[in-house]
Amino acid sequence: MWRFLARTIVQRLLLLVVISIVSHAVIHLAPGQPSEVDVMNPMMKAEDVARIRQSFHLDEPIYLQYVHWLKDLSTGELRSFRDGLPVMPKIWRRFLNSLPLFLCTTVIVWTASFPIGIHAALKRGSRYDRSTTLLAYTLISIPGFFLSYVIILGVVRVFHLPVIGLATFGTEHASGAVRLMDRVWHLVIPSIMAALTGIAVLSRYVRAQMLEVLGQDYVRTARAKGLDEDRVVYGHALRNALLPFVTMFGLLLPGLISGSVIFEQIFAWPGLGLLGFEAIMARDFPMILTLNFVAAALTLFGILLSDILYALVDPRIRLQ
Repeated sequence: MWRFLARTIVQRLLLLVVISIVSHAVIHLAPGQPSEVDVMNPMMKAEDVARIRQSFHLDEPIYLQYVHWLKDLSTGELRSFRDGLPVMPKIWRRFLNSLPLFLCTTVIVWTASFPIGIHAALKRGSRYDRSTTLLAYTLISIPGFFLSYVIILGVVRVFHLPVIGLATFGTEHASGAVRLMDRVWHLVIPSIMAALTGIAVLSRYVRAQMLEVLGQDYVRTARAKGLDEDRVVYGHALRNALLPFVTMFGLLLPGLISGSVIFEQIFAWPGLGLLGFEAIMARDFPMILTLNFVAAALTLFGILLSDILYALVDPRIRLQ
């Protein structure tokens, strides 16, 4: 087990280095340079642009730019092209904003999808099954940004409550309980809107997986032995149906960066997704590269976590 972990971690680290090299080359080979944004400023002279390019090593070969980026990242001296502020503190602050939204969305998706999908599988062909299937495909078909705007208009017009941003303007000097409730309220609507499509998709997967498992011989044997139906469904069928979702669970971590860009933009939620979008629009290479590096690290860690969890829940898997 420990030998497997050590070997896998070394492989993941080497792969992370390869990913950083490839992403660095792709980003720098793309059309456009950060200095082109500065040229559009009428107060910016050619000498100023040249000095900015030199200070950020943009006038050096691409492989030296990668070395400078890696060195500055490791020493904490990496700074944004956009405002000159350190990159990692900005990412950490946005991470703390994205984490509650990510956790709430994940909890809503996984706690709602399994009951809906299991009950639909057990009631296959019933009115409930057809209704949930229709609702799921409807939610998948409707763009999330359109439904979010409809909900925002409805909440504001009917309840006269603000839903944009992290907190309501003017609550900075309120009591701690008021600020907490206001923060929770601003978190509820974006979390629900971000979770709707996930519930629609994941509940269909749960239904399909449960239907496949319920048709297996060992489930029919368990029922023939006279076991209680709840024990057959939740003790035998559901336990085996959960195995594919262990792999999916490990792949949730990259959603901290890429999973809620649209909803962070709509609800003005200052998270990692919005930070990445702003960096791309400003051609902020250090921020883009670092966010891509963090996303790759989260993905590789999630895959490693999935491998470990899969080995724990499935006795047939043996890590050599």
